Formats: sequence, C-alpha cells, structure tokens
Amino acid sequence: MSQSPADDLSIQRARIDEIDRDLVNLLSQRALCAQRIGQAKATSGSAVFVPHREQEVFKKIASLNQGPMPELALRAIWREIMSASFALERKLTICHFGQPGAFTHMASRLKFGDSVDYAAVDSIGTVFTEVERGHADYGVVPIENSTDGSITDTIDAFLATHLRIINELHLRIRHHLMATCPRGEIKRIYSRHTVFGQCRTWLASNMPGVELVELVSTTKAAERAANEPGAAAIGQAEAAAIFGLPIIASDIQDNPNNITRFVVIGAPERAAKPTGNDKTSLMFGVQDRPGALYDCLLPFHKDRINLCRIESRPSRRRPWEYLFFIDLLGHQQDAAIAAALKELSQHTSTYEVLGSYPRADQALNE
Repeated sequence: MSQSPADDLSIQRARIDEIDRDLVNLLSQRALCAQRIGQAKATSGSAVFVPHREQEVFKKIASLNQGPMPELALRAIWREIMSASFALERKLTICHFGQPGAFTHMASRLKFGDSVDYAAVDSIGTVFTEVERGHADYGVVPIENSTDGSITDTIDAFLATHLRIINELHLRIRHHLMATCPRGEIKRIYSRHTVFGQCRTWLASNMPGVELVELVSTTKAAERAANEPGAAAIGQAEAAAIFGLPIIASDIQDNPNNITRFVVIGAPERAAKPTGNDKTSLMFGVQDRPGALYDCLLPFHKDRINLCRIESRPSRRRPWEYLFFIDLLGHQQDAAIAAALKELSQHTSTYEVLGSYPRADQALNE
C-alpha cells in the first residue's frame, strides 16, 4: 500500500528535523574551531578577516555543491556563518560611505554579513580617515561604475594614504522610483547626481518637466521624499523599505548591466596572499622625457600581463603632472608580475602598489 501525501509530508518533515539537529551540532563544532582560531590569531596578531582564506572557503563550498541548492543561496548562507565566526574571533567594525539603505551599505552587508558592526559616514575621504585612525577595521568604498567610470573621490584618496586594497566586490545596481503619491502627482525627484545620469533616458521619457534635485546620497533622497508631499526619490529597494516608500517604477536605470565595483581597504599588513585568481592595483608617475609612458608599459607587454584598466589623474603636486592608475590580472607575488613591477619601478618618478587581492568574478547580488 502506497503512502498518502500526508504521511509522506510527515516523514519528510521528521527527516528535516533530524538534519536540523545535525546542522546545529556541526555549526557549534565549527564555532568552537573559530574560537580557537581567534585565540591563535590574537596571540600572533593576525587579521580576523583573511581574503584569500575566504576565497578558498567559497571555492570549496561551490565544488561540494551537487544541488538542488543554488550556489548563490549557498554563498549567502556561508556568508552569515563566516560573519558569525568573525564575531566569535573578535567583533569587527566596517566603515562605509553612505547611510543604511545606500548601495555601499548593501555591498558591505553582502560582503561581511550581519554579525559585524557598521559605521556609516557621509564622505569617501572619511572612510579612509576612520580606518587610518583605527576607529574601524576595514572600509568599503566605491571605486568604479560600468556606466560612469571611476569614482574620482576614491582614486584621489589613495594619493594620501598608507591603506591598501585587500579585496574587491561587485554589485549590480538597480534604481527604483519611490514615492508616497501616484506618479502623476510627483513635482520633484531627489537622488545623487550619478543616479540621475544613470537614469537620464528613462527620466526624459517618463518624467519630463519634473524638477531633479541632487542630494549627497540616495538614502537622504528617500528620507526627503518620505516627508515631503509631491516628492519622489530614486534609490535601491532597501531605502524604500527603510522609509516606507512604495516603489512605483522598478529598474529604471538606462543600462541593465549597471555594475559598481567596490574595494575593501585596510592596513598593509592585512594584505591578501595569492589565490590564483587575483588582481593588482598600482599607481605611478612618469619621468618628464619622450617615450616615458611607453617604457613603463613595455614590461607588461613583454610578459603578456593583462592590463584591465588604465587611467590618469592630476598629481596635485605640480600643474599638468599626472599619475597613472592601473589594474592588472595577477598577484604582485607572481613571478612574472614581480619582474614586471621591478622593471617598471626603474622608469617611474613615483611608484606604489595599492594592493593585490582576490578578483571578483560576479556581482554579490546575482
């Protein structure tokens, strides 16, 4: 006689209860290991967050996964397990640009989980300052957007800091129009200037004649819209939830593949070791002579090193003097890259590696 659906349901629920007991027991054992690791790190002065170790764990979990649990869901579960482990070792403080509900706050939470402390500040420069002063263990700042290019405030901050990039992360950017009134009653829209630029075509087609008011953050914009009749904001869904704003138009960004790259900054001694899938960032100034830039780039060409980003910024030391910022694939400890960097240093007026770190292959919210 076959089992009834009700009997099968009871059997599967009982099995889940058994598995949950096993999971709790195993998680407790894992937590004890994390505590012992924390004690060893405290003795040696090692960092709690180790980017290359994190990369190893996620790679291992992905290789063990045989379904039906999606890899993204499994990563989210392990992110919180690892975040709780951080707290068992030592409570971390992560400083980020923008208030809760802003994109950098979302990126920080997806990276470090909910078991760390977050400190929100209103400028990118302040993130660097808080980490430099030891008020935060790490900072998270945006450095590049696939639509708008580099975040100049972040690039400029690296000109005057000893901090290094120890990790990177990508976030898919989705912009939503939110308001307490119908779309036809909106008189003005608040957001950041970069957000307006990324939604320019949609706004021109759907909200012609509506006043666009720039604010320092999308969170401030949502707060203003929640308290002002006839006002709306453009931001992410988390900001709408925080301020109780209905989303009246979703995904209004002009580019559906709008990705922002963020970097985690920290003290140089917390640098990541090679993982086999890394990226290195550096900056240098060229000597004032013909062919100087060519000589600087030639070592990378000879060793077939992939430069995935290069741009120049004013040095702020002398008029018309520029520094070049480069991202390349690989770690500064890799033999070929170490040789190329050594040769590069012989042709520059100033030269500094900003960090080698695990490469982000996909957005954290995909």
